Amino acid sequence: MPPKTLTIFPNLPTLNPKLQNPTSKFHLPYKTHFSKFKIIKCKSTTTSNSDPITHETTQTTRVIKPKTESETETVGTGASAPTRGELFLEYHQAKAASKVILSANKKKRKKKNDELLSGSVKVMNSVASCYGCGAPLQTHELDAPGFVDLDTYELKKKHHQLRTILCGRCRLLSHGHMITAVGGHGGYAGGKQFVTAEQLRDKLSHLRHEKALIVKLVDIVDFSGSFLSRVRDLSGANPIILVITKIDLLPKGTDMNCIGDWVVEATTKKKLNVTSVHLTSSKSLVGITGVVAEIQQEKKGRDVYILGSANVGKSAFINAVLRLMADKDPVAAAAQKYKPIQSAVPGTTLGPIQIDAFFGGGKLYDTPGVHLHHRQAAVVHTDDLPALAPQSRLKGRSFPGSNQSSEEVISHAHGLEGFSIFWGGLVRVDVLKVLPCTRLTFYGPKALQLHMVPTEEADEFYKKEIGVLLTPPKGKLRAESWNGLESHRMLQLRFDEVDGPLCDVAISGLGWITIEPISKELVKTSNPIPELPIDELQFKVHVPKPVEVFIRSPLPIGKAGSEWYQYRDITELEEETRPKWHY
Repeated sequence: MPPKTLTIFPNLPTLNPKLQNPTSKFHLPYKTHFSKFKIIKCKSTTTSNSDPITHETTQTTRVIKPKTESETETVGTGASAPTRGELFLEYHQAKAASKVILSANKKKRKKKNDELLSGSVKVMNSVASCYGCGAPLQTHELDAPGFVDLDTYELKKKHHQLRTILCGRCRLLSHGHMITAVGGHGGYAGGKQFVTAEQLRDKLSHLRHEKALIVKLVDIVDFSGSFLSRVRDLSGANPIILVITKIDLLPKGTDMNCIGDWVVEATTKKKLNVTSVHLTSSKSLVGITGVVAEIQQEKKGRDVYILGSANVGKSAFINAVLRLMADKDPVAAAAQKYKPIQSAVPGTTLGPIQIDAFFGGGKLYDTPGVHLHHRQAAVVHTDDLPALAPQSRLKGRSFPGSNQSSEEVISHAHGLEGFSIFWGGLVRVDVLKVLPCTRLTFYGPKALQLHMVPTEEADEFYKKEIGVLLTPPKGKLRAESWNGLESHRMLQLRFDEVDGPLCDVAISGLGWITIEPISKELVKTSNPIPELPIDELQFKVHVPKPVEVFIRSPLPIGKAGSEWYQYRDITELEEETRPKWHY
């Protein structure tokens, strides 16, 4: 008889279910997963007429038999089976171990992606740059940004002081010279090694992939033109603090409560979520303390980037912040020695400037201004740029003037209708259809003079006086290369109420025009307001081709602004979500 092998046992012996361990899987609320046993069966083959006792195995095969239902149910049973508590601990220990492994792998992938995304930033920071404008230092092109004498460069490099070098262009800018260095769409023509506006935007593209705090600056004089509605394309999902600059230029008597509410309403309409709004002046340091306090609160170890359009006052704002922080922060006091250059030239800053301003860690970055092609600064000559920057408080200039009596104005059957008003050589407003007591008030730089002529004589007057009375452009040579007012926009403004201004017509990069359908100063309070023959005003605004014209709600400035401005009723949900403003 051949020896017995495993093949003679069709099934493994099983225990009676009554004798099984009461703590086995049949009493658990979930099904346990044990590794299945693999039964190996050996098939023996004997030669013919072989001795029944001795035999030679010629072939051995391994057959893995699938588990039967009875075998599956009896796996892990018996007196030595794991208890329910042991199974519970084993399950959660395995789950915790897998979480640790997955978390470690996720951190490795994130670190690798961050290194790839920030590679350009590391390369940018590794290149020595001028601390005044951020341009890479070079010793070859004398007229190009970032130029420094070779001997000076070698000496500073030897002593590891390259970050203390100011390039030749910044030295000229600090002495009042107007030197542009930005070309392309939104920049200027000509120039050696000009940095294009597109390249400046590319230098800010890494922000959307970093964890940073964004401080966005907007010029109150050019609110619509400098707002940067698509700032999320640069900043990503990072938190934004909105800072309104140059509020010291607003007329005397302006109620800042009205200005703050107006700014919040305008920001909400643009659907830009910001944490807070601050009204500031870098010159008088008004509101800077509140911005510094919020930066310290929201920074949380992150780097702080100052963003804004060109010539909005970023470098002046940083200098004001450093001056205020220097009293309590020794790091900020040391950073004041090498602070960015301030200039009226759009595009003064040509690269991100790293400033060690915080004692607790994190950097402050002055970034290149975003050059917008639709602003007036992009079309005028560089020598005419100072004329576009207001140097003192704005004072409205009205047509008809306040020195005219109401009888004199109303006696004219059509008022301003049929006249054209030139705002320097950059804007022309044709009054097509108005009331006799309609008033236009211009707010902008005083260097641009206003001239009113009949509309039928406007074309000839412009050709004759451009570069002479109508400046900028200043001088006949610049006037010959001037393309003129090639673009125009028709405005049809309907109105129902006559209390206060109707709207503002904002000229990008210049200022705005407030339109009052019925001016109270032109109508005697003792006399009733005349019946309105029309309910629509019509104007035609001429500007250089790329410049944009915005229609917005009137800005409540001056003492009269607080009288006619109306606060909107808001719900509790809006009160919680809308940003708070500070002054």
